Amino acid sequence: MDEKDILGSIRDFVEEERALREKHAHGEPSDPDDRRRLRELEVALDQCWDLLRQRRARRGAGQDPDEAQIRPADQVENYRQ
Repeated sequence: MDEKDILGSIRDFVEEERALREKHAHGEPSDPDDRRRLRELEVALDQCWDLLRQRRARRGAGQDPDEAQIRPADQVENYRQ
């Protein structure tokens, strides 16, 4: 996955997340499947941003950005802990 692909995925995930949040904001009942999907989208976005940062850091350090890998959800979700 190159930067263009990653940014495309981020854009798609953000659009889907926005649609789900707007649905809830307009008074529609909160569906358990929607809540689950929102959580999946949040994790996927964190993984995409992390991968993009890894690629850029590797390139900046003179390393191959294609060696960057998607990190597990539990790793990218617990950076602040």
